[in-house]
Amino acid sequence: MKYSELVKVYETLDSTTKRLEKTYLISELLKKTPKQDLPEIILLLQGKVYPEWDERKIGVASKTVIKAISIATGIENKRIQEDWRKTGDLGKTAENLVKQKRQSTLFSAELKVKKVFENLRKLATLEGMGSVDQKVNLISELLTSAKPIEARYIVKNVLDELRLGVGAGSLRDSIAWAFFPKVIGIFFKCTKCKKYMPKTKKCLECKSIIEPNFKNEIENFNEKNTFNAKSIKEVEKINLKKYEFIVSDNEANAREIYNYFINSVQEAYDVSNDFAVVAEAAKENLIQSLKKISLNPGKPIKVMLAIKVNDVEEAFERVGKPAEIEYKLDGFRLQVHKKGKEIILFTRRLENVTKQFPEVVEYVNKYVEGDSFILDSEAVGFSPKTKKYLPFQRVSQRIKRKYDIEAMAKKFPVELNVFDVIYYNNQNMIKAPFNERRKLAEKIINSNERKIVCVKNLVTSDEKKAGDFYNESLNKGNEGVMFKKLDSPYKPGARVGHMVKYKPVMDTLDLVIVAAEWGEGKRSNWLSSFTLACIDENNNFLEIGKVGTGIKEKADLGVSFQQLTEELRPLIISQKGREVKVKPQLVVEVNYEEIQKSPTYSSGYALRFPRVIKLRVERSPEECSTLQTVDDYYKQQRHRN
Repeated sequence: MKYSELVKVYETLDSTTKRLEKTYLISELLKKTPKQDLPEIILLLQGKVYPEWDERKIGVASKTVIKAISIATGIENKRIQEDWRKTGDLGKTAENLVKQKRQSTLFSAELKVKKVFENLRKLATLEGMGSVDQKVNLISELLTSAKPIEARYIVKNVLDELRLGVGAGSLRDSIAWAFFPKVIGIFFKCTKCKKYMPKTKKCLECKSIIEPNFKNEIENFNEKNTFNAKSIKEVEKINLKKYEFIVSDNEANAREIYNYFINSVQEAYDVSNDFAVVAEAAKENLIQSLKKISLNPGKPIKVMLAIKVNDVEEAFERVGKPAEIEYKLDGFRLQVHKKGKEIILFTRRLENVTKQFPEVVEYVNKYVEGDSFILDSEAVGFSPKTKKYLPFQRVSQRIKRKYDIEAMAKKFPVELNVFDVIYYNNQNMIKAPFNERRKLAEKIINSNERKIVCVKNLVTSDEKKAGDFYNESLNKGNEGVMFKKLDSPYKPGARVGHMVKYKPVMDTLDLVIVAAEWGEGKRSNWLSSFTLACIDENNNFLEIGKVGTGIKEKADLGVSFQQLTEELRPLIISQKGREVKVKPQLVVEVNYEEIQKSPTYSSGYALRFPRVIKLRVERSPEECSTLQTVDDYYKQQRHRN
């Protein structure tokens, strides 16, 4: 496939914020993508060349890209940097300069997706002496053949700055729209261009008016390759590859059939954590191929997430009675994988931290029975002297530690608290009821205090007993409690109400730092004012204010200016005066006095008196607080007032 075809989609995705439109654009691209190019296309649409869980990263600095632009265009570095300062976007600068490049090559081949993808992947493999020159050559080779607009997106991909607002929901739906039959009444025919559209007032293709009406659509429908379905059971038995359309004269049935297609894609993604694999399977043989995708120890999945509640009564309303209640520990999530004799540990950000926690590997080997498994757990730090739990901030530095690991393990030991079994001895446990998964955990784990245990729990319908257990957890120094629905499945990466958290603290937000300013005077070597952002449903980061309080000058007192500067310095994308723009990667937990409406920030909100509580190094930027959460907190706050 030509790279220019992908770039056209990039441009359109960049120009719209509407999820429906993004989903349609991607589905149309996937339809015409050859099967061999599908994995690359899916990854590149996400701005990646490796799945999220893969440790390999492109890891190219801006100065390397500047050298490559210089070689490709014949323009000196100084002028490139001047243009970059004006645009604030090195991708845009590459586009500008490729338009006016002095040197013209004798031969300039049209770029293919495969060539771009291969060069980008090679960048991640180069290390050691001479690797910078090799990287420059790989990038300049692409830029030499690139059209100006292609140069922009190549540079954005190289720098990991491609943000198109393509969320997991859009990718999931686009795969279903591209490869499954169209369910009539969920999709409607445009009378002008004859394309089938989801329920929308304007055709996404030709922009003419559409008046979606289920009854009219069914009555006027007359297409070949159609299966008439009276129920979902009939659809489950047929070979879907034979049909372009599914028709049911019952609107509820039509919706159920459509949801069956969407859920089939979602379930395949839940166990693979890789839309490239899912798209390839869907194109091959739809349901049959999707069902073959399975959990694989050694390959992490996204963890299930909890919804916050305000009291015990609300918690029971969410999960039902009886419910399991567990201590909510102030630690960090660890997904524990065993495959043969190998133990692998992943954080909730899917980072491999096996080397950083050798004692946990030892405990799992010694105290957990089973040949292969995936456990969900919380690692909690404790004092070697008092044996009391420590707050997460005290042990968080172990997550990224690359040296003196044994000394750090002795200084900040952790206890592994297991609360779920996702996979056990070649059996996928995701759809098994939670109470069965908990019983299995208790059966296979030989609990050993301050090494590995099943997290303390209580099963009850009694609100007073639940309240007493909550207070007991707080008195032990924990954050609060978790309530879990006994018959619920495990839903990777989702907040579906099967699991809720109840904490006594005021609402806090987990926000991403997207910009900062260099300080003045004694803070001139530190970044000291930080612009925060939440995220919307399309994975766009929206600014919500600036914070400079709660940050310490001395590292031993908490989150320090020096620590934040060291974390953010490698993430700097551009600088204008004292202001720097950074890649949205670092998440901080922030409290505040009030959320206010504000036209100043792109979220539409601002925080009054925000204060940094702690770093959330275990969280990915995509896991930060959503705009919907901010809106909910704003409404709750108004209700309280």
